Amino acid sequence: MRKVLLIFSELTDGDVDWLSKAGERIALPAGEVLVPLGARLDSIWFVLDGAVTVHTADGKALAQMGSGEIVGEMSLVDPAPTAVSVRVSSDATFLCISDDKVRAKTASDPAFAARFYRALCVFLASRLRSTTRRMGYGTNDEDEHAKDELTDDLLDNVHLAGARFDRMLKRLAG
Repeated sequence: MRKVLLIFSELTDGDVDWLSKAGERIALPAGEVLVPLGARLDSIWFVLDGAVTVHTADGKALAQMGSGEIVGEMSLVDPAPTAVSVRVSSDATFLCISDDKVRAKTASDPAFAARFYRALCVFLASRLRSTTRRMGYGTNDEDEHAKDELTDDLLDNVHLAGARFDRMLKRLAG
């Protein structure tokens, strides 16, 4: 659930409410391809429950992601074709929000845009740090200890982010 905490810690309750209302709840069975390799995505997907597996171009499993993870976020800033594929590994439910809706909201609400794009930057920076570590850079003891630590800013808001995600789950389930 850590990735949604990165996003939701930067947003307000109203922002998360908007995301809940703007998106569509979609259930997909295990085995379904959520993101084909080389696709141009037009939506961001929040994993509400279940799991997905990210695969490299040669089919190797790269990462398993579950509730609270986010797929398709890079398409909001770079519409290039995907370099990986994502397959539903256990029946899953998603909140799917079209890029068009997000772009319309950011165009009409500059304060939301600032919070949303900051949240996206924090999220992508975290993913880049993780990828860099997996590639063998920064492997001293200090970096190994730091990889699971949250920043002071995130720690200040992590309880709010968790509560926001829980409220979103309850709202979408009911």
